[in-house]
Amino acid sequence: MNIKRLILEGENVSLDFKKTISNNEKIAKTLVAFANNRGGKLLIGVADDGSIKGVKSEDEEKYMITKSAHLFCKPAIEPKFEEIYVDDKLVLVVDIPKSDTKPHYALDDNKKWWVYFRVKDKSVLASKIIVDVLKEGNHENGQLLSYSEHEKKLLSYLAEHGRITLKEYSKLTRSAYKKAQKIIVSLILTGVILPHTSEKEEYFTAADIK
Repeated sequence: MNIKRLILEGENVSLDFKKTISNNEKIAKTLVAFANNRGGKLLIGVADDGSIKGVKSEDEEKYMITKSAHLFCKPAIEPKFEEIYVDDKLVLVVDIPKSDTKPHYALDDNKKWWVYFRVKDKSVLASKIIVDVLKEGNHENGQLLSYSEHEKKLLSYLAEHGRITLKEYSKLTRSAYKKAQKIIVSLILTGVILPHTSEKEEYFTAADIK
């Protein structure tokens, strides 16, 4: 594994940097967000800006992560660890596989369980739409192909109006809620659109292209 090349990619949908692990709740949020999406790697001992700091005690970090994965995530997550030296500094690589027992919930500071999901380089609170689809086990691959026409309609609508709700999209494509919901979730999964939750409703916008 080329750690330096990974770091150059920067944090993304399946990569997160942590200088150190100090909070079980925070790390549980990242773990479930990876497991609920397509899995991912945590690089411990790497700062947000990509500089390699190294870990002081890998046993302590492993203990914290394992505790988070088992006690602060439900269902529990089984992380895999790898220790890699980069420029004489130890980086702990934590591999979180894509889960087939979704959705995973993370425990917060108030002892409440929430579902998180990875969108670009952030672990975000999953909306009802995403939780529903995760529960249904919507893991089909390549399902976007058959929706290309509906997908185009959605993207051209967003280009013109900036945002859309599930209700508007269902109406626009004259498709059932469930089908519209699956298309929207597929596009969130592939990073094409982003979910937003306001007090009134959930809506979706096109992802900003970097």
